[in-house]
Amino acid sequence: MQRKIGRYSKYLRPITITFDLIVLVIFGIWLLPDSFQATYFYLYLAFSWIVISITTKFYQVYRFTKLIQIAQKTIKQYFLFALNIFALNGLFSLTKEYNVVGYYLLGTAIVIVLAKYLIFWLLKLFRKYYKGNIRRIVVVGHDDLTANFIKFVTGNDDYGYKLFGNFSLIDTSPEDVIAFCIENDIDEIYLSLEKANTKQVSVFIDYVDNNLKLLKFLPSQKDLLSANLKVDYYGVIPVMASRTTPLNDPLNYFIKRVFDIIFSSLVIILIMSWLTPLIAILIRLESKGPIFFKQKRNGLDYEEFNCYKFRSMFVNEKADIDEAVKNDPRITKVGAFIRRTSIDEMPQFFNVLFGSMSVVGPRPHMLNFTEKYAVKVNKFKARHFIKPGITGMAQTHGYRGEIENDTDIINRIKYDIFYMESWSLLLDLKIIYLTIKNAIKGEKKAY
Repeated sequence: MQRKIGRYSKYLRPITITFDLIVLVIFGIWLLPDSFQATYFYLYLAFSWIVISITTKFYQVYRFTKLIQIAQKTIKQYFLFALNIFALNGLFSLTKEYNVVGYYLLGTAIVIVLAKYLIFWLLKLFRKYYKGNIRRIVVVGHDDLTANFIKFVTGNDDYGYKLFGNFSLIDTSPEDVIAFCIENDIDEIYLSLEKANTKQVSVFIDYVDNNLKLLKFLPSQKDLLSANLKVDYYGVIPVMASRTTPLNDPLNYFIKRVFDIIFSSLVIILIMSWLTPLIAILIRLESKGPIFFKQKRNGLDYEEFNCYKFRSMFVNEKADIDEAVKNDPRITKVGAFIRRTSIDEMPQFFNVLFGSMSVVGPRPHMLNFTEKYAVKVNKFKARHFIKPGITGMAQTHGYRGEIENDTDIINRIKYDIFYMESWSLLLDLKIIYLTIKNAIKGEKKAY
């Protein structure tokens, strides 16, 4: 199952950011004097724009974002960006004609802001008249909160919400609501906290975690004061998401992605460049077949990707079905060594560089194992809210390799969810250190 929430931001944001950067560069070449025309300046320009946009949340524009909020984000973005450019100019004395810099900022602001509002407006028309980018929703609760919310979403077609049902927990059980959601492929559940008890809320949380759906709360004033969750407003109606993680913050996501790119690039250049030919020769001397082993795995939002390894087994038909076990006859002598030292995982740094994996995160499993445990283990799919990793917290705490019993996979999930909810760059560095330490020392289940 793939997470389907009718959201185009996955593609729209990178396109928008690229367009804005192109505008900044073209206007710079056109308007700024020769003293600005250097590669380092435009690299600095792009980097500073992106960093500032993360701080101002310039690209965090959703279907429920108000026009005044976009204006506020724009003013903050250009105020900080202007300070940045004028400060750079003052530091290096690039030009004394400050009006030229002013024209540059004004010109780029007009084009970028007009494009931003145009996209926002076109998406609203697309949702309202062409019924595209629609999210299928149900509302659970029967009170003023839900009545106001239903009135809002049904009266604002441009928001793109299609209401499929409104249920009361007084005469309908959470299980019946969930059955309806499965039957109608519902994307989001909006649950009023006014009369829902803890047990009922837990049932809905378990469902969305196990099915990569979204649960959002409609809180009372009391809930707003006591909750430690991010609050969005649909009009004047407060809405809270059931699960938020540190990596939902664009700044944290940006930090982790930059770290992944730098770390994987260094490994590829400094280690993989000479290690790959050496391992390739050893693999081919012992057995016929490809140097690299490619296998489908489930990654972020349950999407499939090709995970790469050095081949450590003789070519066999069960490589994509059965996991390696102790004294597995399929494993070659070279394969036993590279598996014991985790060298077989090194090609996954290319997965990291190209964005399908992270250096640290939940380890991805074979597709048939993923489907098996998604049904068997509670909250298994919740680990797919972030990118899978080459190594993870579970692996550094003894839960790597063969899954011998249910306890192994349950503890893996516990560590994965703890990592997801407690992420920090320092935690990533600690896990990398423990991974290297365990590889040198040797691990009991590294076979």
